[in-house]
Amino acid sequence: MLGELITSKTRLRLLLKFFISEANRGYLNGLASEMGESTNAIRKELNHLQTAGYLKKIKLDNKIEYKANIKHPLYEVLKKVVMKHLGLEDIVEKVLERMGDVKEIILVGDYAKGIDSGKIEVFLIGKELNMEYIAQLEYKIENLIKRKVSFYLANKFLGNQAHIILFNEKNQ
Repeated sequence: MLGELITSKTRLRLLLKFFISEANRGYLNGLASEMGESTNAIRKELNHLQTAGYLKKIKLDNKIEYKANIKHPLYEVLKKVVMKHLGLEDIVEKVLERMGDVKEIILVGDYAKGIDSGKIEVFLIGKELNMEYIAQLEYKIENLIKRKVSFYLANKFLGNQAHIILFNEKNQ
């Protein structure tokens, strides 16, 4: 979806990194290593996004860190577009459709860190979840969003790893 609109793969990967979670941050060299790109390609796109106001540049000691500018008027729009691009809205919608008593849906793994690895890992927290539907759901969603999806079931999430809460029944 976004690949056709944003032709620079580096820019797209940076948007995914910073707009999937406002907690995600990065330094030039770390981003270059993480994305397997040259520092020049990353620098060019970071400067472009920062000049446009989408990213904030923060100087820490002798390093410069980048993060999403959450005060930008398009921040929420871009975050929703990134979620839609990754298929996360589809996951939430399909899970809530017939899963049972879902309390929370939590994104973990690479995507919670803003890394587009192709494997989406999701914790489903709840009681008496429909196990038959879960088995079918992974396959359906993978075909829908063209990414590998793994669901983990639990009664409670300890939260000792990077995560993004996609759904919480208390906030609905």
